[in-house]
Amino acid sequence: MKKIVHPSGDRGFADHGWLKSRHSFSFASFYNPDKIQFGALRVLNDDRVAPGKGFGTHPHRDMEIISIPLEGALEHEDSMGNKAVIREGDIQVMSAGTGVRHSEYNKNQDREVAFLQIWILPDTPGVSPRYDQIRLDPAAARNKWFTALGPQGKHDGLWIHQDAWLHLGHFESGQTPRYSLKAPEHGLYIFVLEGEVQVADTRLADRDALGVWQTGSVDFDILEQSRILLIEVPMADQAGT
Repeated sequence: MKKIVHPSGDRGFADHGWLKSRHSFSFASFYNPDKIQFGALRVLNDDRVAPGKGFGTHPHRDMEIISIPLEGALEHEDSMGNKAVIREGDIQVMSAGTGVRHSEYNKNQDREVAFLQIWILPDTPGVSPRYDQIRLDPAAARNKWFTALGPQGKHDGLWIHQDAWLHLGHFESGQTPRYSLKAPEHGLYIFVLEGEVQVADTRLADRDALGVWQTGSVDFDILEQSRILLIEVPMADQAGT
């Protein structure tokens, strides 16, 4: 097994007043040559947006963009004609493909919205843009891994144009879950939303992350009640391997 540890405190940080963002990988003004990407995982931003504020209309292309609200409500509008609100418990995916423009605003006037934005490199460029979102059942991830997203043709639910998988788990202290990777050429990026876990002889707490590859499975020791996000991606583009 190969691994790379990304402590929470080593993430990039940008404070724009209305937006406070922490970057797990190089993004905007934050550049770290050792943190360009993890395989096909290119961006993992941990954002907090002030009440009534947000991202004005801006373009994307050839990227699979996943948004996971953690607190509050986020209003989305795009050039495909979609207008929707996503809240804690929802997951949204947008395939930018040949090009799409969209905006994201905090729906609330009296509280921040917190959300994760994840960018995954697609396996095929130039696809038709698309949008989808689902509502999760909280019980589905209780003391087990729940598959929230998978690749087109391999997963019946939310999907993207990449052989990548996204799982969520909400575990009580003392649980010892195992995760088996789908393919030997894949790696797993483990992001602890809250709690404390030990994995691959590494202790992780709130917002710490660990990337592992060249392994078929990963064992976890849940040291205290924890919420964990797993992102499994192909590693062909992994810098430094």
